[in-house]
Amino acid sequence: MSSVFAGAAALTLAAPAYAQDDVERVDPPASVQEDDVARQETIVVTGSLIPQSGNLVATSPVTEIGAEQFDIRGTLKAEDLINTLPQAFGAQGSNLANGGTGTASINLRGLGSERTLVLMNGRRLPYGSLNISAPDINSIPTQLVERVDVLTGGASATYGSDAISGVVNFVMNDDFEGFRIDSNYSFFQHNNDGELQGLLQEYAAINPSQFRVPSGSTVDGEAVDITIMAGGKFDNGRGHAMAYAGYQNVNEVLQGDRDYSQCALGTRAGGNEFDCVGSGTNQFTNLLSLGGNLPDGAWGRVDPTGSGDFIARDFSTDTFNFNPFNHFQRPNEKYTFGTFLNYDITEDIEAYGEFMFVSNETNSQIAPSGVFGYGVTGGNGGLNCDNPYLSDQQTSYIGCDGLAPDAVVGVGDYLALRRNVEGGPRNNDIRHQTFRNVIGIRGDLGDTSIGYDMYGSFSKVVRSETYNNDLSIAKLTKALYAVPDGNGGVACSVNVDADPTNDDPACVPYDIWSGNAPDPAAVNYIVSPLNRNGDVTQTVLSGKLFGSLADVGISSPMAVDAPGWAFGAEYRRDTIDSNPDANFQSGDGAGQGGPTTAISGAQNVVDIFAELDIPLVQERPGIYDLNLDLAYRKSFYDDVDSDAYKVGVGYAPTPDVRFRGSFQRAVRAANIFELFDPQSIGLFDLTGDDPCAGPNPTFTVDQCANTGLDPANYGSTALENPAGQYNTFGGGNPDLQPEESDTFTVGFVATPTMLDGLTVSLDYFDIEVEGYINTVPEETSLQQCGLTGDAFFCSLVNRGAGGTLWASQTGFITATNVNTGSLATSGYDLQASYAYDAGTAGIFSFDYTGTFLESLEFQALPDASVTPPVDCVGLYAGRCQTNFGNGANPEYRHKTSVTWAPIDGKLSLTGTWRYFSEVELDGDEGAINETMDTQNYLDLSGSYQLLDNMSVRLGVNNITDEDPPLSSEVGTAPGNGNTYPQVYDAMGRYIFMGASIDF
Repeated sequence: MSSVFAGAAALTLAAPAYAQDDVERVDPPASVQEDDVARQETIVVTGSLIPQSGNLVATSPVTEIGAEQFDIRGTLKAEDLINTLPQAFGAQGSNLANGGTGTASINLRGLGSERTLVLMNGRRLPYGSLNISAPDINSIPTQLVERVDVLTGGASATYGSDAISGVVNFVMNDDFEGFRIDSNYSFFQHNNDGELQGLLQEYAAINPSQFRVPSGSTVDGEAVDITIMAGGKFDNGRGHAMAYAGYQNVNEVLQGDRDYSQCALGTRAGGNEFDCVGSGTNQFTNLLSLGGNLPDGAWGRVDPTGSGDFIARDFSTDTFNFNPFNHFQRPNEKYTFGTFLNYDITEDIEAYGEFMFVSNETNSQIAPSGVFGYGVTGGNGGLNCDNPYLSDQQTSYIGCDGLAPDAVVGVGDYLALRRNVEGGPRNNDIRHQTFRNVIGIRGDLGDTSIGYDMYGSFSKVVRSETYNNDLSIAKLTKALYAVPDGNGGVACSVNVDADPTNDDPACVPYDIWSGNAPDPAAVNYIVSPLNRNGDVTQTVLSGKLFGSLADVGISSPMAVDAPGWAFGAEYRRDTIDSNPDANFQSGDGAGQGGPTTAISGAQNVVDIFAELDIPLVQERPGIYDLNLDLAYRKSFYDDVDSDAYKVGVGYAPTPDVRFRGSFQRAVRAANIFELFDPQSIGLFDLTGDDPCAGPNPTFTVDQCANTGLDPANYGSTALENPAGQYNTFGGGNPDLQPEESDTFTVGFVATPTMLDGLTVSLDYFDIEVEGYINTVPEETSLQQCGLTGDAFFCSLVNRGAGGTLWASQTGFITATNVNTGSLATSGYDLQASYAYDAGTAGIFSFDYTGTFLESLEFQALPDASVTPPVDCVGLYAGRCQTNFGNGANPEYRHKTSVTWAPIDGKLSLTGTWRYFSEVELDGDEGAINETMDTQNYLDLSGSYQLLDNMSVRLGVNNITDEDPPLSSEVGTAPGNGNTYPQVYDAMGRYIFMGASIDF
């Protein structure tokens, strides 16, 4: 295989690769057979369909991560290694619970994981799950990874749809020979002594049932990974086979075990201090009057002292601290099995196959479910005056005096909020089984340069999930309607009313009013698991021919090499079949925020593609190499078609320096989720509060009237959801058109002979996406409606009972999929590596990768006068999070490492410095939230060849146990635990050790 930089070939720390033009062949030893030499003379490199030889080069920058990096960082999960790259932004992963998909994805350039194409051995991976199109990189066996190539910018002409922001290609060690056992063990350690200790002590004294103060050292998140691999040749060397099996087990980390995540943060003191906040759905029932008709206004609560009275809320001791229950790291158990096979049928024909199976189980835990704004009429609320659990004071409080004993009051007004602490935390048991099979044939045509590669692949991802400990709204409604049974007891109304057809013998009355713990039988009755199963499949049939025009005598008279070419065709079919049970589909889960609808659909595409790499001038004075790179792909989908193309130029005045530039038109067709996802109610995070809520609304009365609010509800605290989540009505759109993007890159790479071992590259990138598939952001709709009264935006805002956008599903903001405005990003990638041979002192190697982000813009709608472009460089949360979903967008990031390897070759020590520049809040939510500070992380690792066949390794990431930057505005997914754990080190020191044994 190739060596990216010959001068650094022997280094323990793998140097980054910068482009195909940097890939050089290693001359084989004399003992290598002639046919093996022929195989080494051409290689396939990420970013081109043409196998490269000699000085033929391409023009798109590629960063390479060597297999050694997995050991240097103690990486068990591919997501953790990719996320250390400055080009990668926050995406789905194991550190997300509420809003987590149970998968891990890659988000290059911050443009979304759906715009990053992920390959394994140059072939597309399937959709990751039933609710995300991005491939699940948990399915990749990390111990078999030989290298990871990260290609910058659009590559649709080469690989097809989705390659908008770039390509990540996991190249596997499929020619391994021998028998190896690789094992790893790791854990997190954190000292709880941070800035929130005083705040937690304050709240623990006020409300000890809800708050505690984590202190001292915490060790958790233990993980074990074992991989066995075996490989070798057979049939006198005509064939090669390898097989592997792996097991991984990762323990949970709870937010309650870190002082900075023990409570959900809000602000106080005019936004200058953090405060502990929580949910209004508390252990002791809070009662909300949407019309403010209670004696204490909009809110009352059950007296927690057991008096049986309603009292006024204090919004301190009567909020529920949901953070401690939530996962900071999901537990995970994974089994992997697979084989790689190849066999030379003849000297010119090789058959090959890849077979992979992964079984992955994870559990996503969040706080207990509850009565999230319901009553005896369900989501429309209400209380019955003859409820035996209500005291006389309580019936008077809700206005029953003078009414019939069995009257129902507060329908459409009174909503109960009570946390089901007796039922335990909600947890989503998510299981994925991934099957992937590839069978192909490749070879050469006689004595020509023409080669071919044809393969078929079939992948299937089966998902099953059981959502435990949620409450059934239907059962809850029945159990809340408690009435006297006529015999001195209490019964559910449906079982004693005059209608025998609505009886439910299993119903047990649910007491949320007396302050006493409810009957366990009632808890068992209202708890109802939710189930969903289904699968996604991908079928690919692909074939290409490639070769050199030297066969027909065509070449530039000023070039040494003839043009290389490739063309072919590909068929791909993606399907989804998601089958939630009746309770999921009806939205019966109280803690779901809306229904989970069934999805069924398929998408077919036929691609025709071609590529040409033309050496124009070579080995002439002042022009060592000048080449032109062209590519084109036509895609025919079921209802639309698209065109992608590339033009690239490379120029090397000498072998020491090469300049490169390219322009690419890339496309992304709508995926099956964006097309077919049924429309339904869900949740979104609103920066700040409803602008019409509270004592100081940001909208005027007239502006709130534009949004559909009755002036009588102006300034009502009932409009504000303490949890910050509001209802959205979203879903798919079968009429979506493909996104189109233009990518421009220009740069250089230098390998000066005067300083052997040094490589430096600098590349500028500019990516613009038009007609990107998104929704009209809910916050934009609300703001534009209020401020302008525009009929389009106001038609998307639907206020429910009492004017709220959260208390029931009658209130929501519509945000279905449409081709909207534009996305754009630009910046500079600077990379450098240097190897210095210090003689008897050993070899020192230095590696630097940094990204300077110049712009990261979105324009929510095509009309810039309505929604002007917003640049999110150096910002977090707010509109930037709504549109990009990244969390934090630092202006500058780098990862730099130094490795020392003594001359005996047994020991290697690596120190790494990771840097994130500060980010500022997109919005104004108090001075304490204004900035998430600059982050510096120091890592140290070492490896030692203990025996000829055994190496051991040990390391610590985040040596200084830095706390993550905190904010009350991070929301859920990508936010978790008051920070962005998929961006920053959120759990303290990561300590790892491992060993590899060869037999």
